Amino acid sequence: MKQVVIGSAVVTLLAVGVWAAAVAEPETAPARTPAGTPAKEGGTEYAGWKNGPSATTDFFPIAVWLQDPANAPKYKALGFNAYVALWKGPTEKQLTELRKHGMKVFCDQNEVGLRHKRDPIIIGWIHGDEPDNAQSLGAGKGYGPPVATSKIVADYKRIKAADPTRPVMLNLGQGVAWDAWHGRGVRTNHPEDYAEYVKGSDIVSYDIYPVNATHPDVKDKLHLVPFGVDRLRKWTDRQIVWNVIECTGYNGPQGRPTPEQVRTEIWMSLIHGTRGFIYFVHVFKPKFIEAGLLADAEMAKAVGKINKQIHGLAPVLNSPTIADGATVESGNKEVPVDVMVKRHGGATYVFAVAMRPGQTTATFQVKGVPGAAVAEVLGEGRTIRVEGGRFADQFKPYGVHLYRIAAAR
Repeated sequence: MKQVVIGSAVVTLLAVGVWAAAVAEPETAPARTPAGTPAKEGGTEYAGWKNGPSATTDFFPIAVWLQDPANAPKYKALGFNAYVALWKGPTEKQLTELRKHGMKVFCDQNEVGLRHKRDPIIIGWIHGDEPDNAQSLGAGKGYGPPVATSKIVADYKRIKAADPTRPVMLNLGQGVAWDAWHGRGVRTNHPEDYAEYVKGSDIVSYDIYPVNATHPDVKDKLHLVPFGVDRLRKWTDRQIVWNVIECTGYNGPQGRPTPEQVRTEIWMSLIHGTRGFIYFVHVFKPKFIEAGLLADAEMAKAVGKINKQIHGLAPVLNSPTIADGATVESGNKEVPVDVMVKRHGGATYVFAVAMRPGQTTATFQVKGVPGAAVAEVLGEGRTIRVEGGRFADQFKPYGVHLYRIAAAR
């Protein structure tokens, strides 16, 4: 994301297509059986921060990027539980508005923020956005190199020294998933930088928007979203991984993802181990709309439904992932199907997504499910018979199915 000023508002401009460049596919494909981050005993990985996000197992962070606090009630109604970034803030007025609506926030650690170190409405601090991208030198002066990794680490230490009770979030750009992204300027094709950037964070996030993209090496390749999650998890040590999800056509309606594509990006990310989401909701063309999601009734309804399902499954998502809990055989070798297996409340959950744009039949063999059982396909109003842990299902291009398996009655 890149910030620009339009009128009195700050907006975030994705630079896909701003620089022309020859690009290549990532050398490494996404992992086939990724493991999610296990929950800590008695809570989640947020338990280490006194004033951080909730550590209860029924909490899953779903945030919105850089929005007017006055819209907090509308976002809460759609299942959002946090803001990330405030325009020229935090200000006293912004924090008061968020507090009025009970909306938590990750914000800059400015003078106002430091005065509110005991205010529970602030649950984390943030760096400047996308320091890994080439940085503007000012109007008409072009771009210089990215922010040095050493500065990010130094800033992190400064923020932590001022307040160790909250996590520090760092959001990175699409170079996480796309080595040839020329928006990094002189550091294009230097993925080794990211193992250093992440050291300056407690929560590290990134964004890539395949549906909005224009370059053929990214356009509509939804699997690049979890690929970036995989890479961040590989580069991190103690850090928690989040990512940003597109839900508007920010440069025009031709780039708007469908509700199904948004859901796919979400569940691909979850299966590959993301622990939180930030939705990017702006529209720039044909006219600027800061709250673009709220202006799109169809998408707002769909996002609200997705968020509601995630909140309902939060205790499951926060439970330990069963390593190698299932194997999957795809009838179409061009369309692998990735899975994550959880056990919670006496049931086995299998979350699955087709990783490429083709149809396939997937056959699952789930460990620990002996005899006859029934798989409820969540949100679809149907069930599948399971025999000895084995069942099959059809997948549309980039299709998602979520199964809850209980013993047959």
